[in-house]
Amino acid sequence: MNLAYRYLEREDFSSYEDFCRGLKVKVPENFNFAYDIIDEYALLEPDRTALVWCNDHGEEKIFTFLDLKKWSCKTANYLKSLGIKKGDRVMLILRRRYEFYFFALALCRIGAIYIPCTHQLKEKDIVYRANAAGVKMIVAYPAWDVVWSVENSLAESPTVEKIVMVGDRRDGWLCYDEDIHSFSDEFPRPRGDEAPKNDDLMIIYFTSGTTSMPKMACHDFTYPLGHIVTAKYWQRVQENKLHLTVAESGWAKFGWGKFYGQWICGAVQFVYDMDRFVPENLLEKMQKYRIATFCAPPTVYRFLIHHDFEKYDLSSLEHCSTAGEPLNPQVFKTWERVTGHKIYNGFGQTETTVLVANFEWFDVLPGAMGKPNPLYHIDIVDENGNSVPVGVEGELVIRDVDTNKPVGLFRGYYNDEKATGRVWHDNTYHTGDMVYKDEYGFLWFVGRNDDVIKSSGYRISPFEVESAVIEHPAVVECAITGAPDPIRGTVVKATIVLAKGYQPSEELKKDIQNFVKKITAPYKYPRVIEFVDELPKTISGKIKRAHIRKADYGENIDE
Repeated sequence: MNLAYRYLEREDFSSYEDFCRGLKVKVPENFNFAYDIIDEYALLEPDRTALVWCNDHGEEKIFTFLDLKKWSCKTANYLKSLGIKKGDRVMLILRRRYEFYFFALALCRIGAIYIPCTHQLKEKDIVYRANAAGVKMIVAYPAWDVVWSVENSLAESPTVEKIVMVGDRRDGWLCYDEDIHSFSDEFPRPRGDEAPKNDDLMIIYFTSGTTSMPKMACHDFTYPLGHIVTAKYWQRVQENKLHLTVAESGWAKFGWGKFYGQWICGAVQFVYDMDRFVPENLLEKMQKYRIATFCAPPTVYRFLIHHDFEKYDLSSLEHCSTAGEPLNPQVFKTWERVTGHKIYNGFGQTETTVLVANFEWFDVLPGAMGKPNPLYHIDIVDENGNSVPVGVEGELVIRDVDTNKPVGLFRGYYNDEKATGRVWHDNTYHTGDMVYKDEYGFLWFVGRNDDVIKSSGYRISPFEVESAVIEHPAVVECAITGAPDPIRGTVVKATIVLAKGYQPSEELKKDIQNFVKKITAPYKYPRVIEFVDELPKTISGKIKRAHIRKADYGENIDE
């Protein structure tokens, strides 16, 4: 049994067209994921496994839905005793620890807002986030760099009243592990004014900040229901079988793949709390725990196929998916040859659930984004907001966001009406992502609208050129940008990190250029190539193309 049927008018569809006609998500009044999903499973099947957790130190924990109910209720009582109430903002820096679920569910019960943050944040990052969101409490785990960053941020974070440590004790911090045991494992559903409503804020995600300071994307209490499509129809999770999404709790991908939709659809969450990414360790865990459905960024797939993944037993896999960056065809083909499974691409934003995906009714085309999620009225438009024909590049937008807001779409940027108004106006949400549609209805990613290169009258997709460059065996990572040129105005530049065993040289540059000319239209090849030790990235791992572009044009780089 799974609870998705309660929120869908129909679960099964015969074709994508039938899916578009028949998909309807029913949103009940005052939906609350903690009470309506976790507690409902705990009532109906208290011994049902919800979460399997392990780490690199031989520790393993298995939690039932009843366990999650009890621990999150205890945590809600604990937080309430510390003054946390409906609407308060609490920052969670908990990596992949299982306690993250206790706190997130507890805050959901209270109606407080949780703000997931990566453990890679430094002092200035925490100060910015704490002040921007008016954070009242920070909950963190005892990694020295995290502890140091939090403690040193407090002098400039006046709204932070308490800091809580999970997993250890330290002077100046409240100790969750010692204090939690005295609290009741019952936390009745709030009533009246204390009860969270559908349009109350549940989560604030900080965006990656690739071109500006991170914005705060707000999601309300209906957000989990939008992820039914993410989990059931794109990731295709299986009831009572383990699902693994490679993601850390500080990012929206955790909500996409390790929380909401998977449990609504009856899957078991598998969480591997790795100290650092070691491909062999991940493969060992996938083999040992018999993972059924798997979702990871293309970079993870690229690392896995280069670490003797053929020697691991991955026969338990039933479906594989990816999102976030180019997946080069060779990785796609190698993964399918060894595992027997295609990799189903999906696309979305921190502000949304999955927008476009390769669903089960399609023959997957490597590199294609897929087709639109029927919950969203998706269109491709020119700079004047007019729909463009097949084959023409335009901006991906969501129509009817005021008259018929899709479940799963964010409510705007927290305390920033100007930023919200720039992307949400005229009954339309503008994603800022450039795409085109082919004659079969598949969407193809071009790049962020600020990243598209205009050179000698051509519009060139950095995504497409990157996809070609990373096919070269010497290339590990690549960023494509426009660079100044006295004749053409702008030319294509490739900033490249080389694989082990390769050294920068003029001969290698020419070899990469000739290689790209054979894969894509010759005018798209990188006329400028720069080899670097590493690419500038955000703390979420996204490449800062604007950083490279501004440096080449001699502009100030805003860190």
